[in-house]
Amino acid sequence: MPSLDSPITIIRPHAIEFGVGTAERLGKWASDKGYSRILVISDAFNATRVDTLALKGDVTVFADVTPEPDITNLDKVLAAANAADAQLVVGFGGGSAMDLAKLAAVLAGSSQTLHEVVGPNKVQGPRRVALAQVPTTSGTGSEAGIRALVTDPKTMAKLAVESMHMLADIAVVDPALTFSVPARTTAATGVDAMAHCVEAFTNRKSHPMIDLYAIEGTRLVGKYLARAVKDGSDAEARAGLSLASLYGGFCLGPVNTAGGHALAYPLGTRWHVAHGAANALIFPHVLAFNTPTVPEKTRAVMEALDRRTSDEIGSVFDAAYSFCADLGIEMKLSGLGVPESDLDAMADDAFAIRRLLDNNPRDLSRADIRSIYEAAF
Repeated sequence: MPSLDSPITIIRPHAIEFGVGTAERLGKWASDKGYSRILVISDAFNATRVDTLALKGDVTVFADVTPEPDITNLDKVLAAANAADAQLVVGFGGGSAMDLAKLAAVLAGSSQTLHEVVGPNKVQGPRRVALAQVPTTSGTGSEAGIRALVTDPKTMAKLAVESMHMLADIAVVDPALTFSVPARTTAATGVDAMAHCVEAFTNRKSHPMIDLYAIEGTRLVGKYLARAVKDGSDAEARAGLSLASLYGGFCLGPVNTAGGHALAYPLGTRWHVAHGAANALIFPHVLAFNTPTVPEKTRAVMEALDRRTSDEIGSVFDAAYSFCADLGIEMKLSGLGVPESDLDAMADDAFAIRRLLDNNPRDLSRADIRSIYEAAF
């Protein structure tokens, strides 16, 4: 694993507004910058509360973002972006809305196609329009990062675009926007935020400069997630989760996730399981699998979650599993409607996601992946 003197590049949005009641600051920021033609990209629910952003001028709202967006959804977004001729694109929602906003900001009016920019550093700059991100869930951390994911419906694979040109000019993180998130979604997205932190912390590319955010993000989830699930209007708990999600986003840029996310992705692409729910179900299995390779870091993770364990795989699994299950999360693939007959295809899909599996501290063979799916069934 990298040491303290290993080179690393740290990436942040140019401005971050954080705290309850900050959503309306986006309007003043946009006005001060002179942006009068604005496109807001959101789902149907968040489209009903765009007024909280206090935007002025010619504001167009694309309200048709779908969970786990695919290329067809992106094409609709790009058509709306080209029609709006926006000076500012705003991602307003969860990770799906924010990822589509990133892609709209760099592809609208561009000669490049999605397939030409898949992978790292293929987007041609500079970006023509400004980009603002306003998360309404506490999970993806997409507001802080430079990656966007969209599903290819033909291959059922996630296409990942990574570019500095997709970094937000401003991220507005207002925990009040998350008060209305249902308990089940709060639990799943909170574990997703934690998974970003834990997978970065135990990563082959882990770095002390990122470990600071990773372990603190994990601690925040351990302290506040159960509180927010119990009482969605608990402002302190919601703020703690929003900060954990932001820290998780900080982890994604220079380090990224690993085996947990690789195994979670097929649940979303093949069976439309929500990303947070998929990560929560997989989390204890991969954490326990990695324990022999990173015992000290695993111990630190469990202490941050206030679930002290021995270094034995079974002990770690039981503690991590109970952490998720106690939040009311479905922890069996069968309970999510995934058929046992699909486990082999899922293992094939997950094993092909080398950009994440190669980060995992312990090598995950296809047989290992298949065994984890079987154990999770």
